Parts: sequence; structure tokens; C-alpha cells
Amino acid sequence: MPNQRRVGVILGYGNIIVKNLVNLVYTPMLLSFVGQADYGVYQSCNSFVFSLTLLSFGFSQAYVRFYTQRKINGTEEDIRRLNGVYLVLYAVVSATALALGLIFAANVGAIFSAGFTQEQIATSEMVVSILAANIAITLFNSVFDAFILAHEQFRFQQTRQLATTLATPFAAYGLLCIGFGVMGVATAQLAISIVLLLLNGSFCISVLGMRFNVRRFDTALFKSIFVFSAWIFANQICDLVNQNVPNILLGALTTASIVAVFAVSVQIRSVFISLSTTISNVFTPKINCIVASSDDNDALTRLMTRAGRYQMMLFCWVYGGFVLLGKFFIEHWAGEGFSDAYWLVVIMTLPLAVSLTQNTGIEIQRAKNRHKARSIAMLITAALNVLFTTIASPHIGYWAPAVAYFAGEALCKDIFMNWYYHNRIGLNMGYFWRKILPVVRAALLTVVPCLAIKSFAPVTDWGEFLAWGVIYTALYCVVLWIMVFAPQERASIISKARAAIKRGR
Repeated sequence: MPNQRRVGVILGYGNIIVKNLVNLVYTPMLLSFVGQADYGVYQSCNSFVFSLTLLSFGFSQAYVRFYTQRKINGTEEDIRRLNGVYLVLYAVVSATALALGLIFAANVGAIFSAGFTQEQIATSEMVVSILAANIAITLFNSVFDAFILAHEQFRFQQTRQLATTLATPFAAYGLLCIGFGVMGVATAQLAISIVLLLLNGSFCISVLGMRFNVRRFDTALFKSIFVFSAWIFANQICDLVNQNVPNILLGALTTASIVAVFAVSVQIRSVFISLSTTISNVFTPKINCIVASSDDNDALTRLMTRAGRYQMMLFCWVYGGFVLLGKFFIEHWAGEGFSDAYWLVVIMTLPLAVSLTQNTGIEIQRAKNRHKARSIAMLITAALNVLFTTIASPHIGYWAPAVAYFAGEALCKDIFMNWYYHNRIGLNMGYFWRKILPVVRAALLTVVPCLAIKSFAPVTDWGEFLAWGVIYTALYCVVLWIMVFAPQERASIISKARAAIKRGR
């Protein structure tokens, strides 16, 4: 399993790199094929339909905890009954999502009439219908995704995601070329989701031996899952508010072009989030095992700190690089009309420096069934986010959701959650931050001088962009080596590098 985790992290980051390299081409390609306005139409529809994932109610995130408890303290029949409950649940959830999506499609004109033209509304009806079918397939696939995660099969999980990342834009490109427009993009997603469901189902049943007992629905087990998942569901509401509701509100209250600019900033923000979750996801089964067997807070603190330290190194490198070079990148990647997306990203991702380095803490809360407080705090901030965005977006456009997001992240996930981890969960956050703050100091000592020098030598072409990226990365690594890595870590890195060189020879 440690090898699976290692491979999972490596493949996970490889997947992120490939996904973002694909997006470098994919997003401008969509903009060139369909234009800024239709791109905004697609993003509004996608955000609206994606809200149907709320119907999963957090059941899939709860699976690993219940599976681990039954694996350690139960029988094989207990696991089969658990799988049966999940199969029935997601069959109902998927059917409901499809039905609601079709209802949304029939009424899309009433939702977007203020900001969209009649032609854009007609397109939206078709796109929403296709995306609703895609969501239904994706939700049903959660049964198998959760089983794969519980078995720590990260190699299969990540290679499958890599294939999906590469296949989707190629399928979309083919449909765009023959004139399908944004409907072709939605159709490509649906086709890939169907293939993914078939692959996952085959792997779970044929390779992992997944079996279901659906002869008698375990009502008591369902109640336990429902109660536990309720607060995960609250988290999902908040995540959807932050990720998708601003696009919907901007589409209803402003224009498609404003939606497009904000959608680009959200897309870049999601890169930062994915960089963090790649590490924390592979530790979910291990965390649940620790809690189920010993509930050792010292072990959990060390695990959270070890993961958080590397997450902070990665976050600071990417965030510092974006602050340094992001403005040039956005203006030459998406176009001059998207230049404000740079400042939107800088504002919205800054408070993520704390929460994204503590993602393993979310799994610790859930394993201990102590995730209620976080959910309540997030619900409050999400409600304030929607209120402020609704009131302010007609006047200040995309700056309204950006400011609301910054405030919510800083107050809820940064300040409140660190207090909660230390005083209620029992983790040693003093130890955590003593290990993390040297990384922040190293990042500041790298970024500030680079910004000062760049003010006299601004980036004017892609050659200079790449050169600055290499210089910044090299300087950051040197500062980390001197200020952050302990002597034993340096020795270990050198030893592994020498071993790799010998193998290469």
C-alpha cells in the first residue's frame, strides 16, 4: 500500500500536469471555435447542471469510513450489504439527477432570459440536457470509485483519469470541427463518462471482487450512512456555491462576457485546489485505519504535518510563480479581454495557502465523525457569499464573488478551523505550524526579489516567460534546500539521486 500511495501521488501530479497542459490548448481552442459569449453560455450551463451532484449527499465520501470499519471489525457479508446499499442509493440518485436535469432544460429560458439571447437560450436547452445525462452517469460511477479508493488502487485510478484527461478534448475537437459547437463539448464529456463507468465497473467486479447483497436493504446501515453524510452534504453545498453559483448569478445578473472572465479565473483557481487534494486523497484510507484501530492523535498530527509541509512547498511555488508571471500568461493565453482574471486569481487563491495544506485534516474530522462544526461554519460563509454576490455583482461584476470568496476562506477555513483542530479535534497545531512556516519564509525570500528585478525587466515574450520560470524555480529550490530541508532530508535526497543515476547507467 505505501507503494500504491507513492505511485498514486506521482501519477496524480503527472495527471495534473497533463490536464493543465491540455487546458492550455483546450480553453483557447473552445474560445476560437465558439467565441467568448458561447463559452460563457457553456460555463453557465455546466455550473447550473453540476449543482445536481448535490444529490449524492456526500455518500461516496462516507464509503471509505464505513468500509474500513467493516473490514477491521466486521465480515465479508457486512461489506456486501454495504455495497448493496450503495448500489441502490446511487441508482435512485442517478435517476433523480437525470429527471431534474431535463426539467431544468425545459425551463432554462426563465433562468437565463435576462443575460442571454434567444439563440443562446435554445443552445442552453440542448447543452443542459446532455450535461444532465453526463451527471447521472458520473454519480452512478461513484459506487465503483469509492470501492477503488477504499482498496487504495491509486495506480488504476490515476491512469484511468489520465486517459480521460487526454480523450475528452480530442473527442470534443472532432465534434467542434464538424460544427456541433458547445453541444459537441457536452456530448464528448458524456461519451467519455460512459466509457469510464464501464472500465470502473469491470475492474471492481472482475479484479477486486466487488460483490453486492441487494436482497434485503439494510435500513439501519442506511440511517447510519445518512446521518454521517448529512454534514458532508453541507460541505458539498458550500463547495458548489463557491465553484458554480457565482457563474450562475453572474449569468443571470450581468453578461455572458463577464461570466467568461470569472470562469477563467475559477478554472485557474481549481488548479491550486487539485495540487493539494492529490496528496491528501491517497492518505484517506490510512487515516480511517488509524482512527478505527487506535485513534492516535500524535500519529494523525505527524501525518497531517508531513503531508501539509509538501503541500505548502508546492502551493508556494505555484502561487509565487503565478504572482510573478501570471499576468503575462493570462493576457497571451486567454486574450487581453481576460486580463482582470489575473487579479481575481491572486485574490481568491491567497487564503487557500492555509486550507489547502490542511486537507488531510478534513479526512481526520470525518474519520472521527467530528465534521459537523466545519460544515456549519462553511454554510454560514456560503450564504454570505451568495448574498454579497447577488447584491454587488450588478455594480462591480466579477469582483463581488472574488471578494466574498476571499473573506469566507480566510475566516472559516483558516482562522476558525485551526482553532477547531487544536482545541476540539486534539491535533497539535503548534507543531504543525512550526514545521510549515519555514516554507512560507523561503517562498517570500524567493518571490519578493524576483518581483523587484522583474519590475526593471518585464516579460515581453514566451522565451522570457520560460526563462523567468526556470530562474524562479531554481532559486526557490536553492532557498528550500538551505532554509527548509533538514540535514537528514538532504542526505536522503542525495542518496536517492545517486541511486537513480546508477540505475540510469
